[in-house]
Amino acid sequence: MSTTKCRAVVIGGGYAGVMAANRMQGSAEVDVTLVNPRPVFVERIRLHQLAIDDDDAVEDYASLLNPDVELVVDSAERIVASQRRVFLASGATVEYDYLVYAVGSTGHVPSAVRGAAEHAYPISELEQAQRLRSRLAVLPLSSPVTVVGGGLTGIETASELAEAGRRVTLVSDAIAPTLSTPGRRSVTRQLAARGVTLVEGPGAAVAAVAADRLELADGRVLPSEVTVWTAGFSVPQLAASSGLSTDSCGRLLTDETLTSVDDARIVAAGDAAAPSDMPFRMSCQSGLPLGAHAGDTVVARWGSGRVTEVSVPMYAQCISVGRTGGTVQVQRSDDTPRRLYVGGRAGALIKERVCRQTLQWMRGEARKPGSYRMPKGPERAGTIASPHVSGAS
Repeated sequence: MSTTKCRAVVIGGGYAGVMAANRMQGSAEVDVTLVNPRPVFVERIRLHQLAIDDDDAVEDYASLLNPDVELVVDSAERIVASQRRVFLASGATVEYDYLVYAVGSTGHVPSAVRGAAEHAYPISELEQAQRLRSRLAVLPLSSPVTVVGGGLTGIETASELAEAGRRVTLVSDAIAPTLSTPGRRSVTRQLAARGVTLVEGPGAAVAAVAADRLELADGRVLPSEVTVWTAGFSVPQLAASSGLSTDSCGRLLTDETLTSVDDARIVAAGDAAAPSDMPFRMSCQSGLPLGAHAGDTVVARWGSGRVTEVSVPMYAQCISVGRTGGTVQVQRSDDTPRRLYVGGRAGALIKERVCRQTLQWMRGEARKPGSYRMPKGPERAGTIASPHVSGAS
């Protein structure tokens, strides 16, 4: 066991990063610094509510972080693993003994779609959602709004806008493709009840976006005074630009302990982690246990303890359909959907409870590190063997 305290640095103050920081701070052998570009926590699962001015989607870090965690409001620009140092946008640097890479994910607007970068409104970041809110504030309710993307974010955004009285069209090659057939029917029924027009199928791919319309691959032109883009996510390229091994999307490649395949002093968590090149679904549902596991891995390696392999079950997908409806798709622990779902008002109540419980888990870990209990998932096949051993080196 080392006789000096471990300097642990967490890059990213989202669900996984906050959980990892709180987890590590429970060890008397670790001092934790959290680096994040904003002074507040962004509740990403409420950004669609922010867009209609129903929630501010932020929480004070004072209520979510252990008081002994040092918060540095800055952006990480480069990791130099050979020096165990992170270079920040301000020109400052932070040195570490162990680094937790928890930079999360962001929305992706493809450059191949003509006009999308100039005219589409992504909604995966706080500032993006605030920009959309400002645009909607001066737009008549009768103006047509289009949401591109039939995943969970697109469904939630379209339904919130429609429930607020907007004329909304949801465009995607498939609506709710990760749900079971009964779950998809639940979602589409509720969208229709709120007046959302669905345009789906192979011809619904977007070819071009303009300020007042969008063009589809099959030649159709849809009027759209605001086009909200929710189709796809990407991750920051910090790991790749720092010379670390990543998957094709830029997620840091790790073994099943969440340790980088390149460097035993770097551990990843959340949306930007790819354990065994088989990443978990991007969500706060996986972010919290991944963050806790990353924190445990760092503490175990520093103290020559037992490092365990990650295990994250994915029991459900929770979707709000406006404020009064929802669909909770029950999953097998390997994240494949069952036919069972809970819809309507009951689904909305469950989704809201999950959102609130997520923050409660984080606050609980801040008050009493180690109190968050990680549920166990199925065994994962095809794991990358770790070349590392426990303990500080």
